[in-house]
Amino acid sequence: MSTYHINNVNGPANFGDHGRIEINNGPDAVALLRLADQLVERLRLESPALVPQAQVIQGELAGAGQDGRPADRGRIRAALETIGIGVAAGSGGLALAQEIGRVLGL
Repeated sequence: MSTYHINNVNGPANFGDHGRIEINNGPDAVALLRLADQLVERLRLESPALVPQAQVIQGELAGAGQDGRPADRGRIRAALETIGIGVAAGSGGLALAQEIGRVLGL
């Protein structure tokens, strides 16, 4: 069985399981901002030096849409990479950073 990814429609021949068309309308902005908030709080406990990087992510996600501009994915990606390098493997901060990257497709 082959899976094709055409724009935001996924699945074999554009159909998902049981013949349903699956459409991905992008990440839930509220849930994503909640993850960013959790990342800031977690890093305050685990790696205070990395809090500014988490705040970059938080700021980009919070500001997106408010002033008519999208979030700067490059800034978010760079901040996530810095956090990924700086936190301990298996930490809660790393898990949150990876989940934000996964949801954004970075």
